[in-house]
Amino acid sequence: MKRLSLVMVAAALFAGCGENTPKFGGKEMPKYRLAPITRADIVRTVEATGTVQPRNTKTGIPVGAQVNGRIIKLYVDYNSIVTNGQVVALIDPLVYEATYRNAVGALHGNRAKVRLYTAQLALAEKTLARKQALFKKQMCSEADLDAAIEARDAGKANLENAQAAVEQSEASVTKAKADLDYCTIRSPVNGIVLARKVEEGETVVSSMNAVPVLTIAEDLKTIWVEATIPEADVGNIRVGQVVTFTADAYRRKFKGKVRQIRLASTTTSNVVTYPIIIEAENPDEMLFPGMTATLSIETARADNAVCVSSAAFRFRPKEGDRAEGEVPRGRKVWFENASGKLEPMLVEDGVSDGSFTELKNADQLLGKNAVAGYETPKSAAMPKDGATNPFMPKRMKHGTAGTAPEPKK
Repeated sequence: MKRLSLVMVAAALFAGCGENTPKFGGKEMPKYRLAPITRADIVRTVEATGTVQPRNTKTGIPVGAQVNGRIIKLYVDYNSIVTNGQVVALIDPLVYEATYRNAVGALHGNRAKVRLYTAQLALAEKTLARKQALFKKQMCSEADLDAAIEARDAGKANLENAQAAVEQSEASVTKAKADLDYCTIRSPVNGIVLARKVEEGETVVSSMNAVPVLTIAEDLKTIWVEATIPEADVGNIRVGQVVTFTADAYRRKFKGKVRQIRLASTTTSNVVTYPIIIEAENPDEMLFPGMTATLSIETARADNAVCVSSAAFRFRPKEGDRAEGEVPRGRKVWFENASGKLEPMLVEDGVSDGSFTELKNADQLLGKNAVAGYETPKSAAMPKDGATNPFMPKRMKHGTAGTAPEPKK
């Protein structure tokens, strides 16, 4: 009885193996996976992360003290709005006022000396002229003439020395006035105070570098985002490209444009990256310096384009499945003919987002199915009632925003 059962099972297996078409679950299994050719919006993007920062600087503009002294007044605090030229702090000017008055007094004294030596020189020149006239008439000795010439030359030297002293005094006055002006610290830009480094009553000592007193960010209604792009993607970045980005603090999208591609590369773990600057409007000042931004840079777009799954370009049929004839070289997709054989068709590809690729001048292919791969029992067993593989990219429907979501208006 057992031997009879084994014979029946073997016969059943032999009959099943004799069929030409594979079966799964009692149904004929399709041989190829097909990719429909349809219309969709395709957007190619480069993803990156960056840091929000004020314009022209990463951390704001440091405003420092260029002279020593005690801070007697701070006119601003954290988050204070300032304008260009506004007084933000005051250093005790007592010592510098005294130095300035002393320099001005020295200048006045030297200018008086110039007037004195000018008068003396004029008198010496008149005396010399009289001596020369008398010497011609032999009414004056040669020694008197030489003394008059010496007095004239000495007068010239004294006048030049006094004029040089005036120039030195003017320089001292200029320096003393500058030091006095430095006691009044002003904002160099329109912006907002990010940090305050000192308190009223604190003494600042300036050496080779200015002592930081405040940090002011330039007007935050327009901000920059600095991101690093790998060298493999930087070739697709262009100035003016549209950028959408998000910040963890808000459930909304912001919009900007690529402002600058900097050539100062950085190598980290053998990966070369380049910094790029994105400029974005921030009218509500919701974005703060230091926030992390997740960027999507639109590098190419094809709206309402004829497209197919990118897997169709990677498909290579087996030798026995191809129709007879030479396979042309170039970008091609494969189609199943009426006899079940695969025939290639050369196409011109366009924008690709990695999952789908644009087909240029291919309106005649709309509605057809390109071959994207061979069907397997496992993929054939997948239910067809809406259940899909979560790891497979989904084909976009016409009218969607593509892979780069539009910012909220």
